[in-house]
Amino acid sequence: MSDTLKLSQARQGDRGVIVQVGDHCHHDEHAMELERRLLELGFVEGACVEVLHEGLFGRDPIAMKVDDMRVALRRHEAASLTVRFEAVAVMEAGFLSEEATA
Repeated sequence: MSDTLKLSQARQGDRGVIVQVGDHCHHDEHAMELERRLLELGFVEGACVEVLHEGLFGRDPIAMKVDDMRVALRRHEAASLTVRFEAVAVMEAGFLSEEATA
């Protein structure tokens, strides 16, 4: 089971895989520039992300691990990334039930 959300909605400890970078709106130059910068930083489709830390005021910025690198983004920048988050509780419950049957 998984949920697809914007990265800006993630909480500390959430893990997932990037499924879309940007909104693919080619009419807005600012959105195109942000998408280009995110791609250059390694935010590509299929990259694994984990939220490591959130700022104190407004939970901004967000520090995250993208594959093997650490990056910090503002929430409005992170809103340009769509991520499929795995439900940790469901995965842990499945793991525990497999151990009980073994």
